[in-house]
Amino acid sequence: MTTQFNEPIVTHIYTADPSAHVFNGKLYIYPSHDLDHDGPSNDNGDQYKMEDYHVLSLDGIGAEAVDHGEALHVRDVPWASAQMWAPDAAYKNDKYYLFFPARDHEGVFRIGVAVSESPEGPFQAEPQYMEGSYSIDPAVLVDDDGESYMYFGGLWGGQLEKWQSGTFESERTEGPAADQPAIGPRVARLSADMLSLAEAPSEIAIVDEDGQPILAGDEDRRYFEGPWVHKYRDLYYLSYSTGTTHKLVYAVSPNPQGPFVFKGVILTPVVGWTTHHSIVEFDGKWYLFYHDSSLSGGVNHKRCVKYTELHYNEDGTIQTIHPYTEVEA
Repeated sequence: MTTQFNEPIVTHIYTADPSAHVFNGKLYIYPSHDLDHDGPSNDNGDQYKMEDYHVLSLDGIGAEAVDHGEALHVRDVPWASAQMWAPDAAYKNDKYYLFFPARDHEGVFRIGVAVSESPEGPFQAEPQYMEGSYSIDPAVLVDDDGESYMYFGGLWGGQLEKWQSGTFESERTEGPAADQPAIGPRVARLSADMLSLAEAPSEIAIVDEDGQPILAGDEDRRYFEGPWVHKYRDLYYLSYSTGTTHKLVYAVSPNPQGPFVFKGVILTPVVGWTTHHSIVEFDGKWYLFYHDSSLSGGVNHKRCVKYTELHYNEDGTIQTIHPYTEVEA
């Protein structure tokens, strides 16, 4: 069996939020695992009841995906109570690290880390969440100089609005006014052992070509969730979901902590409400991993991971991908 571009890489379980990496010459994908249920669907994300992670791998582009089974379950994470949402993985210190969000026992989203000797897992979770972490969608960049950075944050169910003052405000639900700068994702350097934050998280500035902040009312460009950072030609590319307008967009910077200048759209809307992705180089080509809800006929909490080739223009901009047609020329 082969996997074609823009087709589900597995169909025996529902998968979403793919973080793709090349380890030991193979593609490894760390998705979230959607569960089928009859619970409510709302802006708080109650429909996403994921409770474990499976690791998938591909020997090459077009190869059949292998499901390596359960790598970590919420029952094995002492500090976590529910909702093991979008994870990421990294390799350093001859170990593999799985970074993941979950609600703690007070219902507050935190980010934890688990460790394995193998990219396939299983992973052993640290007993406490990463001190100073909050919200969702961790993405980790191990830079060329050995420094590691964790990017994270999501609006609405991801609780990022509740942290605007620097402390958690459980009753706060409103973000900035439409004519004010949008809330940005967070970034923090990681400790050398990858198990803690080496500094307090800071907010990333996303600006337009004139250096003006992207505004909260600019829903075609403002940050919503799902940060991912990769390097191409010595520039850092921050890509993310716009949420309500269902796009994947990107901004660039010479600095891994920004500010980032908005550039354009990577992926136009897919079937289903959410958009979450990763970008990885493999065998000299670049690929976008993403998800939609086509496998379930559009049910938002029953999604499937897909991938397709990603192309850069000569000036380093990314060609827009229309997931159900061809790449834009």
